[in-house]
Amino acid sequence: MVEDFIEAYVKKIVTEPNKIRIIKTELDTNFYEIEILSSSQDAGRLIGKDGKMIGAIKTFVSGIKAKDGNSYRIIVKPQTTEA
Repeated sequence: MVEDFIEAYVKKIVTEPNKIRIIKTELDTNFYEIEILSSSQDAGRLIGKDGKMIGAIKTFVSGIKAKDGNSYRIIVKPQTTEA
């Protein structure tokens, strides 16, 4: 659920939505890490000036915690291109 929202939201922000990948990993009971993989140009766009964009995404996701009881860590990583 959370990863679906993040993917849809992030694809509206970036210039290359086809390169977006979301990976959700369970680190502990009720604690998940969500990695947003994007092009290097879009990684900067997702973080935003002074981290405001990623901060807004994290604020929204923290609101979801109240509903489902899970905690989330959000990470933005540029994808490495393999030759």
